[in-house]
Amino acid sequence: MKPSLLNEHGLPAQIWNSAPQLDNIPVINTHSLVPAGARAVVIAPHPGDEVVTCGGLLQLLSSLGHPLQLLSITDGSASHPGSRQWSEQRLSVFRPQESVEALRRLGLPMHSLKWVRGGFTDNALSDQQSQLTEFIGRYLRPGDVVFSTWRKDGPADHEVVGRASFDAAQKAGATYHDVPVWAWHWPEREQQMIPWERARKLRLDTWTVARKSHATHAYASQLKGEPAIGIAPLLPPVLLERMRLPYEIVFF
Repeated sequence: MKPSLLNEHGLPAQIWNSAPQLDNIPVINTHSLVPAGARAVVIAPHPGDEVVTCGGLLQLLSSLGHPLQLLSITDGSASHPGSRQWSEQRLSVFRPQESVEALRRLGLPMHSLKWVRGGFTDNALSDQQSQLTEFIGRYLRPGDVVFSTWRKDGPADHEVVGRASFDAAQKAGATYHDVPVWAWHWPEREQQMIPWERARKLRLDTWTVARKSHATHAYASQLKGEPAIGIAPLLPPVLLERMRLPYEIVFF
């Protein structure tokens, strides 16, 4: 992605900060998104994706007493190839610890939270869609409302996990919603690629946004890259800036 335009704040003119359609997305409330008594299932390709995609929604659902199920497909240990500071061995231990801290910062009930770690290999999911569908399906049941990364989000792991989650939800009789992550950071000229007619906006109050931003910063290993070996931050400043928007968007 090489955006060539800048908005008035000096940030790259990407879809998240320039598309006029954002102002016209219909607003939906938590009760309409996840009916009373329904269980919400958030499926994250990598540690941190559950906060970036649904950090606000998770807080709202928790405050309403909804049962929550989180699935972390990989441990994210391949995020720094060639790094001595963040070797795969270290990250395989450290990134789950970051997730625990992030979920604690969201205020989720860690003592009762249903959280499953899949153990699939990071950055190697493209050929494992059928295995992923089977794995995810073990944890779904009729009536669940499932959220995962958009099936056209860009990164291969995001897309295959989204497809597998969709297939598993259909087989289980659950409702599925895509949540874009990196698509919002496409150049503004690609805004026609977004299925705006499927988009719905969930509003977040100031405190919910603050906790979500605080939780995102728990991923210390992802905040700084290693320029010497060509590794950029996995959570760059522009993404952290978007995390402070007073809403989250899901696709129906």
